[in-house]
Amino acid sequence: MSVLDRTGAGGSAARKPLAEPGARSSVASVLERGFTVIRNQNWIILVSGFFEPVFFLLAMGIGMGMLVGAVEGPGGREVTYAAFIAPALLATSAMNGAFYDSTWNVFFKLRLAKLYEAMLQTSLSPWNVALGEILMALFRGLLYAVGFLGVLAILGLVTSWWALAMVPVAVLIAFGFAALGMGVTSYLTRFQQMDLLNFVMLPMFLFSATLYPITVYPEAVQWVVMALPLWHAVELMRQLSVGYLTWTTAVHVAYFVGMAGAGLWLTTTRLRALFLR
Repeated sequence: MSVLDRTGAGGSAARKPLAEPGARSSVASVLERGFTVIRNQNWIILVSGFFEPVFFLLAMGIGMGMLVGAVEGPGGREVTYAAFIAPALLATSAMNGAFYDSTWNVFFKLRLAKLYEAMLQTSLSPWNVALGEILMALFRGLLYAVGFLGVLAILGLVTSWWALAMVPVAVLIAFGFAALGMGVTSYLTRFQQMDLLNFVMLPMFLFSATLYPITVYPEAVQWVVMALPLWHAVELMRQLSVGYLTWTTAVHVAYFVGMAGAGLWLTTTRLRALFLR
């Protein structure tokens, strides 16, 4: 019997409110429920999100790329425009898949379905719920990364074996955005507030040097852009796509390790504050 099914009609099962990492079966219960929902209800939403970066690549990279020609890539080497924006779109795909899964999906479970409140009446701890939901968001980011990398290979845009590393890096990027997204969503109480997320995400996509080099900005603006998480994701993916690794590669990785850790801590803390008073 799943942990989520142990609540009776007249009360709740014994819970361990301060249980921390180690309850592997509890996290597995959250994952089991998530995959069941995807199989029965949400699979079409999951699949549809894959096509957005593909359409962007075909329209901008292949279509407009014929007018742009070669551009300067990592290390100063020239690459086609399609090869320039393809890694950025892969990073964006991982970000969007994980972030929107950990925000809109989590908001429904948190505020409307009251699912997390029910979960925490069982033996699940805030850590179990947070980690399980974030891992579900990572699954979506992983699917998008693998699928999009396959499209890049078919189009001949994979030029280095280092490009294979973009898949685990996409998972790391997804982890950072999913953990932070779930933590931020825990503060939102109305559907109208969710529009604030789009207000942040869309400009970040447009201004993080996704479709053009960061050098087009004045130096002061460049420093602002370099503080954005998507810029680090885009630069990291571009470096891996051509096998150009420097000390900045480690900086980009460390950025997302820290972002993931901070987001997981925030999410766990918020769930404990909301439901284990």
